[in-house]
Amino acid sequence: MARRGLWTGLRLEQISTQLERLGVSACPNTVRRLLRQMDYALHSNRKSLSGSQSPERDLQFRYLQDQRQAYTSQGLPIISVDTKKKEMVGPFKNAGQVWSREATPVNDHDFRSQAKGMAIPRGLYDVTANRGSVLIGTSHDTSNFAVDAIADWLRGEGRRRYGQPAKLLILADNGGSNGARCRLWKCALQEKLADRFGLAVTVCHYPTGASKWNPIDHRLFSEISKHWAGQPLIDYPTVVRLIADTKTNTGLRISCRLNTKFYPTEIKVSDQQMAELNILRHPTLPNWNYTLFPRQNRN
Repeated sequence: MARRGLWTGLRLEQISTQLERLGVSACPNTVRRLLRQMDYALHSNRKSLSGSQSPERDLQFRYLQDQRQAYTSQGLPIISVDTKKKEMVGPFKNAGQVWSREATPVNDHDFRSQAKGMAIPRGLYDVTANRGSVLIGTSHDTSNFAVDAIADWLRGEGRRRYGQPAKLLILADNGGSNGARCRLWKCALQEKLADRFGLAVTVCHYPTGASKWNPIDHRLFSEISKHWAGQPLIDYPTVVRLIADTKTNTGLRISCRLNTKFYPTEIKVSDQQMAELNILRHPTLPNWNYTLFPRQNRN
């Protein structure tokens, strides 16, 4: 046992057997004592490695912070967007516990075929105001659905809070329906936000593997999960109510509504459509940072 790391990954019984084959008699307890003397210990897997260790990672975080400070100083809206995990709607077990006189009965199996449908919570977190907005979809998590959730917020809460702002900053993950490489995401932002509202829409993406730093994950979605823990999502009104009732002592309030519109998948965006975008890619990491301007003002 002189070479460090030789026995990593083996159980005590296996090490004892290996030693016996080498002519060394040591029971599992003796093996444990010797391993501890060599500074070995029982460890579980520890999450410390990121899927992306690119040199641009720190640069992007600094650029994100600079953008947030610039928009905050001008009183402009900053929103963080993402989609929460899809949930089956019906009498299914929801992990967690609640105080009640008796337990709520739920199905003993979570079969998709027994669900009333799927709830797709598309969230938006207003970073400055500490307010959330969630649109519950029932079909697919597409880029059009993602941008419709932002447009829905702009027509309501966004307009009441910011009037008609000239600029909007969106913080988003690097994949999914709002991914940096997603063509439909950019086209939907152009048509449904920049052109329709006359907005300069700036998007800054978090680096791959860094989604946990996106404010919506730890300031909105985590609070929703804690609030509805142990309560079955028996129907869509229940889903909407549980999300809308989510509050925190720090002032978080959430609005929520249902959107039953069907969003088709596999929509192709042509090179011509991309060429027609009025998009300016920033000098700093242009694939992750860009601004879409209204096309009627295009030079």
